[in-house]
Amino acid sequence: LPVGEAVGIARQIAEALEAAHEKGSVHRDLKPANVKITGDGVVKLLDFGLAEIATEPSTIGAGTIAGTPAYMSPEQARGDSVDKRGDIWAFGAVLYELLSGKAAFAGRTTSQILETIQQTEPDWSAVPIATPARIRALLRRCLERDRRQRLRDIGEARIVIDTPEEPPAQVRNTLRP
Repeated sequence: LPVGEAVGIARQIAEALEAAHEKGSVHRDLKPANVKITGDGVVKLLDFGLAEIATEPSTIGAGTIAGTPAYMSPEQARGDSVDKRGDIWAFGAVLYELLSGKAAFAGRTTSQILETIQQTEPDWSAVPIATPARIRALLRRCLERDRRQRLRDIGEARIVIDTPEEPPAQVRNTLRP
């Protein structure tokens, strides 16, 4: 997709996730197949089948891996508890795919994909050069393995996306002839 279109879709995904998170719901299976675009260009998030209310005890047992491997956060891939930062990771994986046209984490088998998530960085060179610096930085914050260092709230992603790109700083010639 062209960068502008990819970022526009990502903005709407972030807005939908923000609404779910504000209601205490964690999606747990955000992936391209669960993102639909209407004829009017409105993005809809589907399949909240694995979603959980953040204040309730988990219905998915400890050590159980549930979700789509290529979009799982490292903690989800390990079977650890998942909170909204897992959705933020998945948002980053979807944004990466929107921009690059390929999955951020791939492998021939589920175990290879899960290992890649734990140990390998995405191919950052696959992100188009036309991608604004603020979007590149957002992508890296979303795909931070240590969830304590990851973006903390998807609303912040929406804000970054909405922030206009600053023009390059003018260099002043301080030397006088």
